[in-house]
This record gives sequence, C-alpha cells and structure tokens, in this order.
Amino acid sequence: MGGGFYGAAIAIYLAKQRGFKRIVLVERESALLKRASYNNQARVHNGYHYPRSFTTAYRSRVNLPKFVRDWPQAVTQDFTKLYAIARRNSKVTAKQFERFCREIGASIQPAEPSLRALFEPHLIEEVFLVREYAFDSTKLASWAIKELEHCGVHVHLQTQVISVSRGPKHDLKVVMTHADGSEMCLSSPYVFNCTYSGLNQFTGDFPGTRTRLKHEITEMALMKAPPALEGLGITVMDGPFFSMMPFPARGLHTLSHVRYTPHMHWNDEQGISPYDRLEHYERATRVERMVRDVGRYLPAVLEAKYVESLFEIKTVLMKNEGDDGRPILFEKHSELPGCYSVLGGKVDNIYDVLEKLDSEAFPSPVIAESAISGVSR
Repeated sequence: MGGGFYGAAIAIYLAKQRGFKRIVLVERESALLKRASYNNQARVHNGYHYPRSFTTAYRSRVNLPKFVRDWPQAVTQDFTKLYAIARRNSKVTAKQFERFCREIGASIQPAEPSLRALFEPHLIEEVFLVREYAFDSTKLASWAIKELEHCGVHVHLQTQVISVSRGPKHDLKVVMTHADGSEMCLSSPYVFNCTYSGLNQFTGDFPGTRTRLKHEITEMALMKAPPALEGLGITVMDGPFFSMMPFPARGLHTLSHVRYTPHMHWNDEQGISPYDRLEHYERATRVERMVRDVGRYLPAVLEAKYVESLFEIKTVLMKNEGDDGRPILFEKHSELPGCYSVLGGKVDNIYDVLEKLDSEAFPSPVIAESAISGVSR
C-alpha cells in the first residue's frame, strides 16, 4: 500500500530476490514517488546529522556508499557540503562533533578560509568540510517505473486501500477504492504496509502499529541560491539548526529550520487522516522568519530568492523524539499473519528494511504467486 521509494524498492526486491510471481503495488496519487519521497531535503545522509544517535549515524555511514552504488544516476555529488557548529545553544561543541565523525569513520576536515568567511564568526565556532550528497527523486521515480514494469509488478494508481482483514483461507483480504469510486477486493498471503503517514488508517482486522507515531506538517522552502552559495550545501547545528541543501529535482535549494519548518504536530490516531489534515491546512509560509534567522549566521542567504514551499506530513517514532534517532519501524502483525508495517525516516534506511526482509522465511515462489505488495515511503 503506497507507491513511494520504499514501496517500489520492496516490491522489486520481492520479485527479484524472493521470487514472488504476482505483486500488486497500490498508490493513492496519480504517479509514483510524489509525496514524502519528493517533498523532503533530498539528502543522502552520511551520519553527520545525528551526533546524539550513534546507531542512526553509523547506519547512514554504512548505507551511503551502497546507495551511491545502487542508484548512481540519481545521486548528485557535484557540490561542496559544509557543517558548521554554533557557538551558543549547540548540543555539541566543535571538538565533540569532530570526534564523533572520527568515531563513525566519516570524512571531515576544517573548511578553507574563503568558506569560513561566509559565516558570522561570533555565532559560529567552527566550519567543517564533509562528504554528503543529494538525490534526485524524479530520477528515482524513473528507475522505479522501469524496474516495476520489468518485474511484472501490477501498479494501481489513484487507488487507496481502506481495509485489511483475515480471509476465509488463512489469507488476507484487501479492499481498495479507485478515484472514480469503484471498489476492488484482492486476496493475498502477504500485505506490506509502508504508507508512511497513513500506516494506521485502515479498517477491518488491521491492529495498528505497536510503536507510537507522531505527525508533523512541515514546510520546505525552495530557494534560488545567490552566487555566493551556489554549489554549496550548508547545515548549522546542533541547536539553532538549519540546512540549505541542493534540490536536484528542481535545480534549486531547500531551506529548512528546526524552529519554523514544523508548523504543527499531533500524535497518530486511527480515524484522523494526516493527509486530510494537510489538505485543509492553510499553508501560510514562514520563509521570511527562516531567512531572517538564518541570515544572522549566514548573511549571504539574505540575497536568496524564494520560489515556493513544499508542504508535507513528516512521521517519526515517538520514542526517538529526544535523541534524533531515525531507526526503521518494521512490525509483523501477529494478530494478522502475513501483514507487515514498515516505515523509514531517511532514503538510506531502505537497506535496513531489506536486511529485515532477508531474515524473513517466505514460502516458495509457487505458493506466493498471489502475493500482493503494497508499500511506500
């Protein structure tokens, strides 16, 4: 259920690596990879972002070269990436950050004077040159479309799963509706629910995830970088925390701010659709406040031109709110055998999901011919 990057990648994995013969991918939008897969910073993490969560940082460090290897056509490397540490209110010092990077094996070195000069020295303790990349979600979508067709996966667009229940023959009954109001029912031994913010929005016998979730409406501002910041990706941390990252799908930069990017939040609850909340949200931009605060640390950003904002739902595990960790959610629903729920907070988390699937004992390809896969990010 869902046709984002995770959904496509898992469906392709089931076909290529596990021998599933009939896979159905269900996506509520009119095209693949149009929601959270597109509306984000487009950052391929290398661990720097998580100095307070060693496990998340190390997993990103391990996964980045794999992602570059497997999706080279979608990875943008031709920019200079800087991480700067704020002098005040930062939860890590420059020395602590440098030591942390050494511990996870991430490349780091002091930035040259011309790059340091971009920052206000009385607010920034140190500036580091690091190795971190961006991805183009439109190229990932092209890969997904081609591979899904090659694997014979049946893709249903503008279709939404509304119910997952036990079937009469130890299978799962999946009810879905199309945009025109028509209804369809499929039976399958397996359902892979990776609908990101919609994980718990099903009726029937679906029990919901044991892990508690939190939703945020977020704003990612798309900016035309001024000449001084072209070819750069910048993150200031760990407290004031903002990022200006290349957004390859549009040839622009995203601007995000820890204080102004999240507009509102609430705890996940069945029957309260995050997507409905987003649809009815006013979407008044906070870009002026972002730019004003970022400009104190990085004056050149005051010359950037605002283009538009991407509003989306961001979903995180409540247990990791305090340490910024981003582990995957991977749950097997014992009350509904054959049903899995999957959520990942970052594009490189896909390898953690595939490792979990590698350890699952699925039946032979012949028995699994009627399998339905619905997955997303």
